[in-house]
Amino acid sequence: MSLAFQSRVTQIALGLLVVILLVHFVIYLAFAAELIPFPFDYDQGEGHELYNAVLFSEGKCPYCTYEDYPYYSSNYPPVFHLIMMPLVAILGPQYWIGRTIIFISTLITGGSIAWAIFRKWHLGTVAAIAALSFFASNFIYHLGPLLRQHLLMVMFETLAVVILANAFDRTKPLRRRHLLIGFTLLLLAGYTKQLAYSTCIAVGLWALLRNPRIAIVYSLGLIAAAIGIFAVAEISTNGYWSLNLIAANRNPFIPEQYSGLLRQFVMLHWPLLILSVVSILYELFFDRLSLFSVWFVVSFASTIASGTWGAGDSYFATTIVSACILSGNTLALLVTKRGSLVPRLKPVGNLGLVAVVALLFVYSLRVIKLPTSGPIFGPIAAALGVEPAPGHRYPLYDAAGWTVGYAVTGHFPSAEDYANGWYIVERIEESGLPAMTEDPGFMMRAGQDVVTNATQLNNLYVNGLYDPVQLVADIEAHRFGVIVLRARFYPQPVLDAIDSAYMLDEIVPMNGFNYELWVPKA
Repeated sequence: MSLAFQSRVTQIALGLLVVILLVHFVIYLAFAAELIPFPFDYDQGEGHELYNAVLFSEGKCPYCTYEDYPYYSSNYPPVFHLIMMPLVAILGPQYWIGRTIIFISTLITGGSIAWAIFRKWHLGTVAAIAALSFFASNFIYHLGPLLRQHLLMVMFETLAVVILANAFDRTKPLRRRHLLIGFTLLLLAGYTKQLAYSTCIAVGLWALLRNPRIAIVYSLGLIAAAIGIFAVAEISTNGYWSLNLIAANRNPFIPEQYSGLLRQFVMLHWPLLILSVVSILYELFFDRLSLFSVWFVVSFASTIASGTWGAGDSYFATTIVSACILSGNTLALLVTKRGSLVPRLKPVGNLGLVAVVALLFVYSLRVIKLPTSGPIFGPIAAALGVEPAPGHRYPLYDAAGWTVGYAVTGHFPSAEDYANGWYIVERIEESGLPAMTEDPGFMMRAGQDVVTNATQLNNLYVNGLYDPVQLVADIEAHRFGVIVLRARFYPQPVLDAIDSAYMLDEIVPMNGFNYELWVPKA
């Protein structure tokens, strides 16, 4: 078999792989287009992220008012909310603002993956495969367009790692610039979400291997900057900063949740994991250990945090990025090097390339997902005979199945979801009193202040940091015209007060959840 024929076959196979991965990307784009305009909470917590931006735009503190009315506080750092703030100040609390920012951040992450491959290998097709593999992941698909800060953190992490990966190969002025930009991006990642600590550790360990002096200098600089910002925030909030971001985040570890998510992650991504290990082994024996390899190992180890209450599959996103880059490196290595092997090893190189391409095809078929509603995907799903899994309450086929902590998102909001969301807003407006809802979008749409952040109040309560006696008194005094429950995440005394002083008036379905409308008892 001639080398030209082998190259042609390789090009065809890689082209087919790109086509399949592009289909995944189109589905991702379609989900984003359907979700971004939806004016209510689609996933639990979206509205609280948005309301934090509202508070910042009004010069208020989102960490300081949980003890008194309106009983609100947040447990996330402020970078995402500050990025949203200018547009929120001008346009009001629009969900599309935050969702668009996060969606764009995923595109930047994908572009960074592609650049990391192309910069080293100058292979456009391989770079595209690595980037598209990121968007193909079920985990990324249903998280990408959400108004949640996690994938913005991943964007900052990825940019930092890609910039730092070849910093020590640059001339001294460029090296300093890359190091300064990279470590600044790590600081932004950490103040977007605390989980960026794993990438900071990975960068520090790798830098120690390359240049201990520079590693220590820049790591100490990063630590000093982080401590300085923390101190300013702690003083300006009278201690509420650490209370909400650290003390209240001590949630219990649930082994079954972690094992279920890990099993699901491996089931979907095992081809990428194999290719990543191959890349690491090659570097260990024949090359220099790259930052991407250290990043993969450390980030994979840190996914154990996904087993804490309130965590989930988003905690694997950083590992997915690193796996896509390492898989691209493995593919590029075989594409470029197999022709230069000695004759007796060329069959091994050819077989290796076939195996790598086959694994990527397997991956592209493991991560199948398809919305089963809408004017385009509804007929396509019907023609293909694709339906949601038995017992799945959303119009979406997802090969991942479900486990505790896996985000049940990815379906398209329906006309009924829009109508029922506005109906709940009408009920709030008709009551003539403040409302208290688990999802804050209804209160914002009704022009009211957001009252409570259920999960954060519960975090504070279970850690002995919050006594809900005043909120309970307001409930017993019928201060709220309507209370809207979705998942009953409030502290138990609050739920007991609602059950005692209010009665269930109506159940309104939206996005697969039953929203309970409770009104004061006569």
